[in-house]
Amino acid sequence: MRRSVALFIMCLTVATAGLAQDARLRRLDTGIDAGEWEAVGRLDIGGKGFCTGALIAPRLVLTAAHCLFDRKTKQRIDHGEVQFLAGWRNGRAGAYRMVRRAVVHPDYVYDGVVSSERVRNDLALLELDQPIQNTTIKPFETAPRPRRGDRLGVVSYAKNRSEAPSLQEVCSVIARQEGVLVTSCSVDFGASGAPIFTFENGSPQIVSVVSAKAHVENKEVSLGTALGAPLALLQAELVAGKGVFQQPGPASRRLSAQDRRRSIGAKFVKP
Repeated sequence: MRRSVALFIMCLTVATAGLAQDARLRRLDTGIDAGEWEAVGRLDIGGKGFCTGALIAPRLVLTAAHCLFDRKTKQRIDHGEVQFLAGWRNGRAGAYRMVRRAVVHPDYVYDGVVSSERVRNDLALLELDQPIQNTTIKPFETAPRPRRGDRLGVVSYAKNRSEAPSLQEVCSVIARQEGVLVTSCSVDFGASGAPIFTFENGSPQIVSVVSAKAHVENKEVSLGTALGAPLALLQAELVAGKGVFQQPGPASRRLSAQDRRRSIGAKFVKP
Protein backbone atom coordinates (compact mmCIF):
# COMPACT_ATOMS: atom_id res chain seq x y z
CA MET A 1 0.00 0.00 0.00
CA ARG A 2 1.35 3.39 -0.94
CA ARG A 3 1.47 6.13 1.66
CA SER A 4 1.36 9.86 1.22
CA VAL A 5 4.87 11.20 1.72
CA ALA A 6 5.93 14.83 2.01
CA LEU A 7 9.56 14.80 0.89
CA PHE A 8 12.23 17.34 1.81
CA ILE A 9 15.47 16.98 -0.19
CA MET A 10 18.63 17.56 1.85
CA CYS A 11 21.80 19.35 1.05
CA LEU A 12 23.53 18.68 4.31
CA THR A 13 20.79 16.50 5.23
CA VAL A 14 17.87 14.93 7.00
CA ALA A 15 15.59 15.02 10.02
CA THR A 16 15.61 13.55 13.50
CA ALA A 17 13.12 11.21 15.14
CA GLY A 18 12.49 7.59 14.35
CA LEU A 19 9.59 5.29 14.99
CA ALA A 20 8.75 4.23 18.54
CA GLN A 21 10.37 0.79 18.35
CA ASP A 22 13.69 2.10 17.04
CA ALA A 23 16.86 2.46 19.09
CA ARG A 24 18.16 5.88 20.09
CA LEU A 25 21.30 7.36 18.58
CA ARG A 26 24.45 6.46 20.51
CA ARG A 27 27.54 8.66 20.22
CA LEU A 28 30.73 6.73 19.45
CA ASP A 29 33.22 8.70 21.53
CA THR A 30 35.89 6.10 22.22
CA GLY A 31 37.94 3.67 20.19
CA ILE A 32 36.11 0.81 21.88
CA ASP A 33 32.71 2.26 20.95
CA ALA A 34 33.78 3.11 17.40
CA GLY A 35 35.48 -0.28 16.88
CA GLU A 36 34.01 -1.73 13.69
CA TRP A 37 32.80 1.69 12.41
CA GLU A 38 36.20 3.33 11.74
CA ALA A 39 35.63 3.17 7.95
CA VAL A 40 32.78 5.67 8.30
CA GLY A 41 34.17 9.17 8.01
CA ARG A 42 33.34 12.83 7.75
CA LEU A 43 33.60 14.46 4.32
CA ASP A 44 34.76 18.05 4.78
CA ILE A 45 33.70 20.10 1.77
CA GLY A 46 35.95 23.08 1.16
CA GLY A 47 35.38 24.48 4.63
CA LYS A 48 31.73 25.17 3.74
CA GLY A 49 30.05 22.12 5.21
CA PHE A 50 30.25 18.39 5.60
CA CYS A 51 28.61 15.11 4.70
CA THR A 52 29.16 11.52 5.78
CA GLY A 53 30.84 8.84 3.68
CA ALA A 54 31.97 5.24 4.04
CA LEU A 55 34.95 3.32 2.73
CA ILE A 56 33.98 0.35 0.50
CA ALA A 57 37.51 -0.34 -0.83
CA PRO A 58 40.93 0.95 0.26
CA ARG A 59 40.61 3.82 -2.19
CA LEU A 60 36.82 4.23 -2.66
CA VAL A 61 34.29 6.18 -0.57
CA LEU A 62 30.54 5.92 -1.08
CA THR A 63 28.35 8.96 -0.41
CA ALA A 64 25.38 10.95 -1.77
CA ALA A 65 25.70 12.76 -5.11
CA HIS A 66 24.20 16.00 -3.80
CA CYS A 67 27.19 16.40 -1.47
CA LEU A 68 29.20 17.34 -4.58
CA PHE A 69 26.94 20.23 -5.59
CA ASP A 70 26.78 23.84 -4.46
CA ARG A 71 23.37 24.68 -3.00
CA LYS A 72 23.33 28.21 -4.38
CA THR A 73 24.75 27.75 -7.89
CA LYS A 74 23.47 24.15 -8.28
CA GLN A 75 26.78 23.34 -10.02
CA ARG A 76 29.33 20.63 -9.28
CA ILE A 77 32.00 21.64 -6.82
CA ASP A 78 35.67 20.85 -7.35
CA HIS A 79 36.00 17.51 -5.57
CA GLY A 80 39.67 18.32 -5.05
CA GLU A 81 38.43 20.48 -2.17
CA VAL A 82 36.85 17.50 -0.42
CA GLN A 83 38.72 15.65 2.33
CA PHE A 84 37.75 12.28 3.80
CA LEU A 85 38.44 11.98 7.54
CA ALA A 86 38.15 8.28 8.29
CA GLY A 87 36.89 7.56 11.80
CA TRP A 88 36.92 11.26 12.73
CA ARG A 89 36.45 11.51 16.47
CA ASN A 90 37.08 14.41 18.84
CA GLY A 91 39.62 16.26 16.72
CA ARG A 92 41.48 13.31 15.25
CA ALA A 93 40.99 10.90 12.35
CA GLY A 94 42.40 7.45 11.70
CA ALA A 95 43.34 8.58 8.18
CA TYR A 96 43.19 11.83 6.20
CA ARG A 97 42.76 11.65 2.42
CA MET A 98 41.94 14.07 -0.37
CA VAL A 99 39.71 13.09 -3.29
CA ARG A 100 41.42 12.39 -6.64
CA ARG A 101 38.37 11.61 -8.79
CA ALA A 102 34.62 11.55 -8.24
CA VAL A 103 31.71 10.19 -10.27
CA VAL A 104 28.01 10.79 -9.72
CA HIS A 105 25.18 8.77 -11.18
CA PRO A 106 24.79 9.94 -14.81
CA ASP A 107 21.01 10.34 -14.36
CA TYR A 108 21.33 12.51 -11.27
CA VAL A 109 20.20 16.12 -11.73
CA TYR A 110 20.69 18.75 -9.03
CA ASP A 111 18.29 21.46 -10.15
CA GLY A 112 16.10 22.15 -7.16
CA VAL A 113 13.33 19.84 -8.33
CA VAL A 114 12.44 17.42 -5.56
CA SER A 115 11.40 14.01 -6.86
CA SER A 116 11.81 10.29 -6.33
CA GLU A 117 14.01 10.26 -9.45
CA ARG A 118 16.43 12.61 -7.75
CA VAL A 119 16.57 10.42 -4.64
CA ARG A 120 17.06 7.11 -6.42
CA ASN A 121 19.99 8.49 -8.43
CA ASP A 122 21.57 10.32 -5.48
CA LEU A 123 24.78 8.30 -5.36
CA ALA A 124 28.45 9.20 -5.78
CA LEU A 125 31.73 7.32 -5.62
CA LEU A 126 34.95 9.08 -4.61
CA GLU A 127 38.44 7.84 -5.45
CA LEU A 128 40.97 8.91 -2.81
CA ASP A 129 44.41 10.23 -3.69
CA GLN A 130 45.97 7.38 -1.70
CA PRO A 131 44.53 4.07 -0.46
CA ILE A 132 43.79 3.65 3.24
CA GLN A 133 45.71 0.60 4.36
CA ASN A 134 45.18 0.62 8.08
CA THR A 135 44.39 -2.55 10.00
CA THR A 136 41.83 -0.73 12.14
CA ILE A 137 40.00 0.83 9.16
CA LYS A 138 38.40 -2.00 7.23
CA PRO A 139 36.26 -1.20 4.17
CA PHE A 140 32.63 -2.31 4.32
CA GLU A 141 31.06 -4.78 1.95
CA THR A 142 27.79 -3.96 0.22
CA ALA A 143 24.67 -6.12 0.20
CA PRO A 144 21.52 -6.55 -1.93
CA ARG A 145 18.50 -4.36 -1.38
CA PRO A 146 16.81 -5.30 1.92
CA ARG A 147 13.19 -6.36 2.32
CA ARG A 148 10.40 -4.48 4.05
CA GLY A 149 10.66 -4.98 7.81
CA ASP A 150 14.38 -5.86 7.75
CA ARG A 151 16.47 -4.50 10.60
CA LEU A 152 18.91 -1.74 9.69
CA GLY A 153 21.46 0.53 11.31
CA VAL A 154 23.00 3.86 10.36
CA VAL A 155 26.24 5.61 11.36
CA SER A 156 26.44 9.35 10.71
CA TYR A 157 27.86 12.72 11.59
CA ALA A 158 25.39 15.58 11.85
CA LYS A 159 24.61 19.02 13.23
CA ASN A 160 25.46 19.23 16.94
CA ARG A 161 27.35 15.94 16.69
CA SER A 162 29.97 16.73 14.07
CA GLU A 163 32.95 15.75 16.23
CA ALA A 164 32.10 12.08 16.63
CA PRO A 165 29.87 9.67 14.72
CA SER A 166 26.62 8.38 16.17
CA LEU A 167 25.15 4.92 15.72
CA GLN A 168 21.50 4.01 15.55
CA GLU A 169 21.71 0.25 15.79
CA VAL A 170 18.05 -0.56 15.28
CA CYS A 171 15.81 0.99 12.64
CA SER A 172 13.94 -0.71 9.82
CA VAL A 173 12.78 -0.74 6.21
CA ILE A 174 9.32 0.79 5.91
CA ALA A 175 8.93 0.46 2.15
CA ARG A 176 10.78 -0.04 -1.15
CA GLN A 177 9.33 2.03 -3.96
CA GLU A 178 10.72 2.74 -7.44
CA GLY A 179 14.36 2.36 -6.40
CA VAL A 180 13.91 4.40 -3.20
CA LEU A 181 14.42 2.81 0.20
CA VAL A 182 12.14 4.32 2.88
CA THR A 183 13.47 3.71 6.40
CA SER A 184 12.75 4.70 9.98
CA CYS A 185 16.42 5.59 10.57
CA SER A 186 17.06 8.84 12.44
CA VAL A 187 19.34 11.42 10.80
CA ASP A 188 19.99 15.18 10.78
CA PHE A 189 21.89 17.86 8.85
CA GLY A 190 25.33 16.48 7.92
CA ALA A 191 24.15 12.88 7.59
CA SER A 192 23.83 13.09 3.81
CA GLY A 193 25.67 10.12 2.34
CA ALA A 194 25.69 8.22 5.63
CA PRO A 195 25.80 4.45 5.16
CA ILE A 196 22.69 2.44 5.98
CA PHE A 197 23.60 -1.08 7.06
CA THR A 198 22.00 -4.47 7.22
CA PHE A 199 23.18 -7.08 9.74
CA GLU A 200 21.64 -10.11 8.09
CA ASN A 201 24.94 -11.98 7.67
CA GLY A 202 26.25 -11.19 11.14
CA SER A 203 28.37 -8.22 10.08
CA PRO A 204 27.41 -4.73 8.85
CA GLN A 205 27.00 -4.43 5.08
CA ILE A 206 25.94 -1.25 3.28
CA VAL A 207 22.59 -1.39 1.51
CA SER A 208 21.94 2.33 0.93
CA VAL A 209 23.11 5.87 1.70
CA VAL A 210 21.04 8.65 3.25
CA SER A 211 19.63 11.06 0.67
CA ALA A 212 16.50 12.83 1.91
CA LYS A 213 13.84 13.11 4.55
CA ALA A 214 10.10 12.65 4.36
CA HIS A 215 6.97 12.46 6.47
CA VAL A 216 4.91 9.29 6.51
CA GLU A 217 1.72 9.50 8.57
CA ASN A 218 3.19 12.42 10.53
CA LYS A 219 6.40 10.52 11.31
CA GLU A 220 9.80 11.60 10.02
CA VAL A 221 11.64 9.00 7.95
CA SER A 222 14.80 8.90 5.86
CA LEU A 223 15.09 8.03 2.19
CA GLY A 224 17.99 6.50 0.33
CA THR A 225 18.89 5.04 -3.01
CA ALA A 226 19.23 1.32 -3.59
CA LEU A 227 22.73 0.13 -4.45
CA GLY A 228 23.24 -2.82 -6.82
CA ALA A 229 23.15 -1.62 -10.42
CA PRO A 230 23.72 2.10 -9.61
CA LEU A 231 26.91 1.31 -7.67
CA ALA A 232 28.15 -1.06 -10.39
CA LEU A 233 27.62 1.73 -12.92
CA LEU A 234 29.71 4.17 -10.87
CA GLN A 235 32.50 1.64 -10.50
CA ALA A 236 32.50 1.13 -14.27
CA GLU A 237 32.70 4.91 -14.77
CA LEU A 238 35.89 5.05 -12.69
CA VAL A 239 37.39 2.08 -14.55
CA ALA A 240 36.66 3.92 -17.80
CA GLY A 241 38.74 6.87 -16.56
CA LYS A 242 35.89 9.25 -15.81
CA GLY A 243 35.55 11.45 -12.74
CA VAL A 244 38.13 14.15 -13.50
CA PHE A 245 36.74 17.53 -12.46
CA GLN A 246 35.73 19.91 -15.24
CA GLN A 247 34.22 23.35 -14.87
CA PRO A 248 30.44 22.90 -15.13
CA GLY A 249 28.58 24.19 -18.14
CA PRO A 250 24.86 24.47 -18.79
CA ALA A 251 22.99 21.39 -17.64
CA SER A 252 22.39 19.06 -20.57
CA ARG A 253 19.40 17.34 -19.05
CA ARG A 254 16.34 18.48 -17.15
CA LEU A 255 13.45 16.48 -15.84
CA SER A 256 10.31 16.66 -17.91
CA ALA A 257 6.98 17.57 -16.38
CA GLN A 258 6.08 13.89 -16.49
CA ASP A 259 9.30 12.95 -14.69
CA ARG A 260 8.57 15.51 -11.98
CA ARG A 261 5.16 14.02 -11.33
CA ARG A 262 6.55 10.50 -10.95
CA SER A 263 7.04 9.74 -7.29
CA ILE A 264 6.82 7.17 -4.55
CA GLY A 265 3.25 8.17 -3.84
CA ALA A 266 4.66 11.45 -2.65
CA LYS A 267 3.69 15.06 -2.52
CA PHE A 268 7.04 16.75 -3.00
CA VAL A 269 7.88 20.06 -1.41
CA LYS A 270 11.00 22.21 -1.27
CA PRO A 271 13.01 22.43 1.97
